[in-house]
Amino acid sequence: MAFGDLVKRHLVDTRPLAVPAYRRIWSGQAVSNVGVAVTVVAVGQQVYDLTHSSLWVGLLGMANLIPLLVFGLWGGAVADAVDRRRLLVAGSLVAWASTLFILAQALLGLDNVYLIFVATAVNATGFAITGPTRGAIIPRLLDPELVPAANALNSLVYSLGAVAGPMIGGVLLASGGGAPNYAAAYAVDALLFTGGLYAALRLPALPPLGEVARPGARMVWEGLSFIARSPVLLMSFVVDIIAMVFAMPRALFPELAADRFGGSMTALGWATSAMAIGSVAGALFSGWVGRISRQGVALVLAIAGWGLAVAAAGLVHELWLVVVFMAVGGVADVISSVWRQSILQLYAPDEMRGRMQGVFMVVVAGGPRLGDLRAGATATAFGLTGAWVGGGLACAVTVLIVGLSVAGFRNYRSDTRVAALRSETKPA
Repeated sequence: MAFGDLVKRHLVDTRPLAVPAYRRIWSGQAVSNVGVAVTVVAVGQQVYDLTHSSLWVGLLGMANLIPLLVFGLWGGAVADAVDRRRLLVAGSLVAWASTLFILAQALLGLDNVYLIFVATAVNATGFAITGPTRGAIIPRLLDPELVPAANALNSLVYSLGAVAGPMIGGVLLASGGGAPNYAAAYAVDALLFTGGLYAALRLPALPPLGEVARPGARMVWEGLSFIARSPVLLMSFVVDIIAMVFAMPRALFPELAADRFGGSMTALGWATSAMAIGSVAGALFSGWVGRISRQGVALVLAIAGWGLAVAAAGLVHELWLVVVFMAVGGVADVISSVWRQSILQLYAPDEMRGRMQGVFMVVVAGGPRLGDLRAGATATAFGLTGAWVGGGLACAVTVLIVGLSVAGFRNYRSDTRVAALRSETKPA
């Protein structure tokens, strides 16, 4: 096989972009993700400037997490009971309104940290509604065999936003001369967010396909019960929790920079960005991902690779090696996220997809934060190296034992599920 053909086979699969509705929603996300990342940087800096306390900055995570946990489950239930296009538009308007609100407080110079927290919580509420809804929409727009490629494309724009957004945010904040220009950062986010809103407005109608029930606690419980009865779905969540709780080293980056690199902010920045850099590379060369059928086994191996890469990064004392190993971990993480999302979207019936995406959001939001807690606690007890390396190794060993012990998950084949879906449904 010629080198050019080999590269083409492994580059990100762009076939989903041939579907106009998906292309618009993907392009809207590509634009709005950058704006969201700009605001994340600006909000953290503004809260610190107002309070001079890292504790207050850390509490922003709780302002995000609580709405995501509560409304993620509720939003997923609603997504299974109403037209998903209308729900996506409604959630997008909530998020956009919060961005306009935080822009207004900056323009008016209110300098009230409580208003910023309220705006952050409202924004997280909008995201908790749109996230599960958007995830449940994808299988309705595409043929089943294109779903993994669509998830790889989604991961690519998310990772690119995570790299570009903070850089753009830093430039915008510095544009104010003496004082950070928060209004410029929030204005860019408000402007870029219109891309995602426009894409939602242009979607076709997406009414429920299955039996419709009133959204509420009963529907949420039915979704959780469905997961408990489905080994494939249950294990897709379990292995993700193992990956994040055992191996996520994010809370250790400041101590790493202080202990090994003299407190260098450059080192801290590179360590923080390394995973996202690897995720971009992994998504760009993800053309082969959709051709893997044994996705249960592949997911376990990818997470084990993530754990080993993290452990290696914790052992080295050269910054470039830390970046390389964390970037390798980022590649493994983005590939595993594509398979996790694809299993979730294709294994669950359409009438359950919103709720499955809601649970997915809760796991994705909660896992890394539990990982931060684990990392900080074990570093206090065992030191930086023990917490970092031990967590990575524990992740690799645990996920291999747990993930491969469940026959239904170990033997899951995506091609069999795709063939079943093709005989049951057609794309919208």
